[in-house]
Amino acid sequence: MNLVFKDKHTYDLFIAWREQHIPQKNLVLLLSFFVGALASCAAQLLKLLIHSIHHMVEHHLIEQHHWWYLITPMIGITLAGLFVKYLVKDDISHGITKILYAISQRKSIIKLHNTWTSVVGSALTIGFGGSVGAEAPIVMTGAAIGSNLAKLFRLDQKTMMLMIGCGAAGAIGGIFQAPIAGLVFTLEVLMMDLTMTRMAPLLISSVTATAISFLANGQEAMFPLTNSEPFFVERLPWYIILGVMCGLVSLYFTRGMNRLEQLFKRYVQNTWLKFLVGGATLGLLLFLFPPLYGEGYDVIKQLINGDSVSAIANSPFERFGTGSWILVGYFSAIVLLKIFASVATNGGGGVGGIFAPSLFMGAIVGFICARLMNIIGVGVPEANFALAGMSGLMAGVMHAPLTGIFLIAELTGGYHLFMPLMTVAVVAYLTIRIFEPHSLYAMRLAQKGELLTHNKDRSVLTLMKVENVLETDLKTLNPEMTLGELVKVIAHSNRNIFPVVDESGQLLGILLLDEVRNIMFQPRLYKRFTVKQLMNSPQATLINTMPMGKVMEIFEDTGAWNLPVVDEHKTYLGFVSKSKIFNSYRHVLVHFSEE
Repeated sequence: MNLVFKDKHTYDLFIAWREQHIPQKNLVLLLSFFVGALASCAAQLLKLLIHSIHHMVEHHLIEQHHWWYLITPMIGITLAGLFVKYLVKDDISHGITKILYAISQRKSIIKLHNTWTSVVGSALTIGFGGSVGAEAPIVMTGAAIGSNLAKLFRLDQKTMMLMIGCGAAGAIGGIFQAPIAGLVFTLEVLMMDLTMTRMAPLLISSVTATAISFLANGQEAMFPLTNSEPFFVERLPWYIILGVMCGLVSLYFTRGMNRLEQLFKRYVQNTWLKFLVGGATLGLLLFLFPPLYGEGYDVIKQLINGDSVSAIANSPFERFGTGSWILVGYFSAIVLLKIFASVATNGGGGVGGIFAPSLFMGAIVGFICARLMNIIGVGVPEANFALAGMSGLMAGVMHAPLTGIFLIAELTGGYHLFMPLMTVAVVAYLTIRIFEPHSLYAMRLAQKGELLTHNKDRSVLTLMKVENVLETDLKTLNPEMTLGELVKVIAHSNRNIFPVVDESGQLLGILLLDEVRNIMFQPRLYKRFTVKQLMNSPQATLINTMPMGKVMEIFEDTGAWNLPVVDEHKTYLGFVSKSKIFNSYRHVLVHFSEE
């Protein structure tokens, strides 16, 4: 707000004028246009920065001396890491996960700096050879633009969520020139509720962003096909096999990335050590396997156009020749090592996402499967399989089969290959779902109970917080109180349950009115009994940071109607009742579902 208006009074007048003259529906459509345009401009800027840095590094350093592969990644990681540590002073990695967290836990509010910091960080990282993608950072940028524009106009949480979706759709449309993929990705990965009122702004944003990208880059497909064959239904079983392979490799990618990131974070904590370990590891991998350099899009173009031999050029393994088994072994090693290169990049301090690694590994897996089939005499088109592999890996890693299908079709212009794309994407998705219910993006949040899903009931519970249903009007008791003193407290209370706490505020137990009703009218017993003798332990105790899904599980297991709430130090905070939860659930559900 301070960036646009100098004082709060002017800002309030502006908001009042907007509310009076521009209906919210019209405002949302207008904002979706600007969000898409700004997201696309950010995408063009990011691509320009990456290509400029990459051109400088490759033509002035690497082409002169191959050993620069060992050094340039460390330079990029260090520059990006210093930028994040000393200028940003905030974690900007794992962009898509951050968006999901903002939607579920931060009322769709994304910090203002995210509108530009991810662009700078990823440009430094990828331009110098970081083995990650630029798509997740630009999606984060687009989402931040949407969130902050919605915040500027004081829009409600649900509309802010929609603007985040518009930013993400615009970012995908802008960087890939894929409007349908931008829309589908947003609906599959970020948005929970599909209605026509949500669809129109997303379409506007995605189409606007793509149109700007066309103006900037031309209308040629990102990976134009020059060597593809028509689809024949007889080859469908082989595509099913490829789908299973893509699903298994997606599982390796998802769990491997997650595990390696945890290990890197646990054992490499010093900032400068991160730069050194991440940069050195990545540099060594790039020296041995140059295709791991940057986003890997050049390798994808080579594979889908039948030029697999070029990928092994300038590597130490070139001396062994370019026979089929050599290529299969070489590319298999790249598939296994890609996650190490990506973790070294992000763990070392770089900024990037997994879009590009997914496409890169998918193309290679498709090529390997096709080449092995051709070795045994099946006879399948390697370019088509590389294309389908990209669809399968993306569907498996992101748990987004529609995104995988439409993105690859739009990236390549391979609309005539919809059938194999669909087959591989669906089979890969079904395969990984057997082993892993969540995508790499959602895995961390799901473990904490902080993930919104397409299951509306679960999403509503995730949006609810214990603090919002906490009842604090119950009168507390001291354990040394006599029955007579207890009766006086009961006389001034309208509740039938009483928490018992000590001097420090820690919960000791609870006392129910029904359990003392038979003795509370006998004055002769007033000094005989104390609260400590009459209280009971609660059936369960809730922690104030518990996700609401866990809270409901405890209520279900215990059969209780009221349960006490404490903080992590066991200090009493209040009570939560089933009736209060149900009322709050009904309210959130109505707000969440309304048009």
